[in-house]
Amino acid sequence: MPGSPQQFDACRVMNEGEILNPQRTNLPLHEVVLYGDRVLTAKFSKRLSCALKHLPIRLRFRYSHSALEAINMGIAKDPTLVLDGEIFLEGLIPAEEITRAFERYLAK
Repeated sequence: MPGSPQQFDACRVMNEGEILNPQRTNLPLHEVVLYGDRVLTAKFSKRLSCALKHLPIRLRFRYSHSALEAINMGIAKDPTLVLDGEIFLEGLIPAEEITRAFERYLAK
């Protein structure tokens, strides 16, 4: 339901196709794919949503649990975040590191 408190409570596991910060329609929409097993990608998704909810960015989430697809992308760590088609973050890193990485990305 648009405008509901749940919509803006980003500190949770994001669903396939869900957009983080959907209310910020003036910002470009970036595509994020989380590669890895279901448990680690869920943990990473929650950290990512918490770390980025205050930043001026919109992200659409997709998950890939296919080892073959990950290998074809050149991914070596589980989980890995691919941002707009490029490997961006690898491993289950702390939320603070996620925030810093995206702050650097947005500063470009």
